[in-house]
Amino acid sequence: MSWQKKTLTTLLAAMLAVAFVFPAESYAASLVKRGSESGDVWDLQYRLQILGYYQDKLDGSFGANTAQAVRQFQKAYGLPADGIAGENTWRSLKKVSVNQNEMQMLAQLVYSEARGESFKGQVAVAAVALNRLQSKDFPNTLKGVIFEPYAFTAVDDGQYWLSPNKTAYRAAWEAVRGWDPTNGALYYFNPATATSKWIWSRPQVVQIGKHIFAK
Repeated sequence: MSWQKKTLTTLLAAMLAVAFVFPAESYAASLVKRGSESGDVWDLQYRLQILGYYQDKLDGSFGANTAQAVRQFQKAYGLPADGIAGENTWRSLKKVSVNQNEMQMLAQLVYSEARGESFKGQVAVAAVALNRLQSKDFPNTLKGVIFEPYAFTAVDDGQYWLSPNKTAYRAAWEAVRGWDPTNGALYYFNPATATSKWIWSRPQVVQIGKHIFAK
């Protein structure tokens, strides 16, 4: 079994747990470096592991392997590669990754909005949420994106609170890892049911299953 599959199995097990280690957005990440031991380190490791930079266990202890993972991330994103997770590193990391509770929210969105779609179609829905996170026209947190009024039908009608299956978690994980079948789409709709003239006016990118993805 490849380390990627082992990592995915570990992350899915963590996300499927009844209780999470940290509540979403409950604290501001602090500067962490070699020798630090805290929940911030655990969150750092989790984010870096999803992105493929950190391959060890999540233990909340900032050792040599965590520092190396931080340096690799910093090099990839044009930051000074000092192996210290300070303000700029956290800012960049949070733009391209999620914490554990955000991964849970993303999986719930995928399951409630696209559980009848193909795996690619489910990844695409997650990608739209992440694309909105990158856009100045939407809230700057995943929670804000998902719960923005009238943004997602499943939130409005309560289906968002259904329990996701493993496929939804996998789709969320793949989207966070960088797979975007929509090529940057910010919207999607079902052409068989959409009545909004505005959504039909958006530049269409691709259709995946029952959804048309647009910018």
